[in-house]
Amino acid sequence: MTPARKHFLRVTAALAAAPTGSEVKAHATGYELMLAKLHNDRRHLKTFESQAAKIELKRKLLPDYVPWVEGALQGGGAQDDVLMTVMVWRIDAGEWQGALDIAAYALHHRLLLPDQFGRNLPCLVAEELADQAQRGEAVPLAILQAADTLLAEKDMPDQVRAKLAKAIAYAASKEAETAAADTVPGLKELALTQFQRALKLHDKCGVKQDMQRLEKELKNLAKPADPADPG
Repeated sequence: MTPARKHFLRVTAALAAAPTGSEVKAHATGYELMLAKLHNDRRHLKTFESQAAKIELKRKLLPDYVPWVEGALQGGGAQDDVLMTVMVWRIDAGEWQGALDIAAYALHHRLLLPDQFGRNLPCLVAEELADQAQRGEAVPLAILQAADTLLAEKDMPDQVRAKLAKAIAYAASKEAETAAADTVPGLKELALTQFQRALKLHDKCGVKQDMQRLEKELKNLAKPADPADPG
């Protein structure tokens, strides 16, 4: 992609994100161009049955959309199905920070997901990140916490918010396994707090045994510092 092409996409994205009615004729062609590309890329994705193959293709396609995203995020918040689809693809491809950047913009401007995703934006972001973490993807603790903060005041089913809390708890526990000794208690406390939160939101979320294990570990960590302990 030439520098001129990148500049064109950035400019047209910014125009497309302008409030409805402002310079519509100027930005329509650029947005329609990107919608056409998105349509073709989605058709290509549908030729694969394998989810792994689809994710790999998304990783290859996503750089093509970077100039559009950069321009759109500088715009005024008009509905943009290209931008919203890229956000979902970034989650799928493990580009989590980039996805959260779009999510923050979309939430601020109240953008909607395209119909094919079947959920509202807060629910999708929380559930997809939690599901990835549950499948063993290395979603960083910081990303899960950032998503939780971003979505704190947004409406979603309690079960979905519980899944995110549970994912944070497991990520904190995992990080504690290799963390510096002085940070381990704090990470385990964070994990326990998030397990408790998940249980409060959804009493069948399956964290009771993990909570008991953590409570025991924290009690053992506290023993050396207890002057009443004869050991």
